[in-house]
Amino acid sequence: MKGGFFLVRHSISWLVLVLMGGIVLSNVVHANEAPSKEATLEQRMSLYVQFQDHIVPWYYLAAIDQYERNIQDVRPDIPKRESTVAILFSNEYWAGALNPHQDDTSPFTINYFGGLGLDGNGDGIASPEDDEDILFTLVSYLSKFGPTVEDFKIALYEYYQSEQVVNQIMTIAKMYKHYDKIDLNTHVFPVPVRGYNYSYRGTWGANRGWGGRRIHEGTDIFAGYSTPVVSTSYGVVEVMGWNEFGGWRVGIRDNHNTYHYYAHLAYFNKDLKVGDIVEPGMMLGGVGSTGYGKEGTSGKFPPHLHYGMYKFNGRTEWAFDPYPSLRQWEKFTRQQKK
Repeated sequence: MKGGFFLVRHSISWLVLVLMGGIVLSNVVHANEAPSKEATLEQRMSLYVQFQDHIVPWYYLAAIDQYERNIQDVRPDIPKRESTVAILFSNEYWAGALNPHQDDTSPFTINYFGGLGLDGNGDGIASPEDDEDILFTLVSYLSKFGPTVEDFKIALYEYYQSEQVVNQIMTIAKMYKHYDKIDLNTHVFPVPVRGYNYSYRGTWGANRGWGGRRIHEGTDIFAGYSTPVVSTSYGVVEVMGWNEFGGWRVGIRDNHNTYHYYAHLAYFNKDLKVGDIVEPGMMLGGVGSTGYGKEGTSGKFPPHLHYGMYKFNGRTEWAFDPYPSLRQWEKFTRQQKK
């Protein structure tokens, strides 16, 4: 009996140790897991709201941060900041151009050498790796220019030295302010997936002859005349009107530095105009066959939507193949419509 009791007690002890070890191991695994997309967005929003003030609203901070994240995704010459906030300041800007210690984090010596890095959380350190210090420094910079929209544009131009960058950040800020959130990442297929017949395939890079030798920078979605064309994304209407190649076309810029191009339309949504904010599924116009000539030219090819995507990296803008994205968005749209 004594031996049996010892074995039972010994077995229970080992069981407890195994269970406790499993709990500890589980906690370690969970601690090392990357936060969910939702949790990351919530954390970002919390930081933006924490550091906004009466001069610099949260959506200005969010727009600059998103722009920086966008260019880091496509520019191999820029370090990618793996943190909640993507904003990167150069060492010269942060520590001061004449500072012999370019990795300086002392607020006193940074200020002495003309650096602009600040301590945003009161820990006595001004670190370009600390999200709170970064946002506090950014707010301090922007606040010096004043509270108006024009003041913000001037501040952006002084820092980035590019009108195109200013326009992209203003587009993002406009959307964030309108929707009062930063999760604007949903995409849908540009024509209805039910109730209308359509077809498309990957034709990126195919030869085009009208107007001179060139390649096809997009995907053609063939459908009947007047089939509704909808926005694939959130964005702001940047261009509307006639183009001799694209006919009646709409250009929309989103919050990921992507320009979406919808061409050969038969007509526009009469309520749509340049500067309007659009969202996934909002009607832009109808499929047509306009283009390849002076304004009003139509019928030189079968009716279809030419859909193109262009990425801005802070310096240049280039076309990329939209076909893989369209395949994903078509699948997503069909699932949503069930």
